[in-house]
Amino acid sequence: QVHVVESGGGLVQPGGSLRLSCAASGSIFKISAMGWYRQAPGKQRELVATITSGGSTNYADSVKGRFTISRDNAKNTVYLQMNSLKPGDTAVYHCNLEVVTTTLTPRDYWGQGTQVTVSS
Repeated sequence: QVHVVESGGGLVQPGGSLRLSCAASGSIFKISAMGWYRQAPGKQRELVATITSGGSTNYADSVKGRFTISRDNAKNTVYLQMNSLKPGDTAVYHCNLEVVTTTLTPRDYWGQGTQVTVSS
């Protein structure tokens, strides 16, 4: 069994910063890609950023230059540093992990979601 816990959301003023964390624990053999997605009210879930096991990153155009995704493989954790936040970044943020379990079963896991609100 694999447990995924997110943290770090909250209320921040425009121009501010937040750092999200997503930590996995349990029967993990390895984690391939890790990513962050977000869903604003009335909108579909969208990709924010991804990072491969080798460290290659990919970002949505709307966050390039403002957000940075990183990972700590020893801790099975992925981070999202968000700077220069805008009201349009307001959403529930979910992490996604491509996990291979100790039984060598590949499976996607999602975090429970953390609310990010950017408002003055």
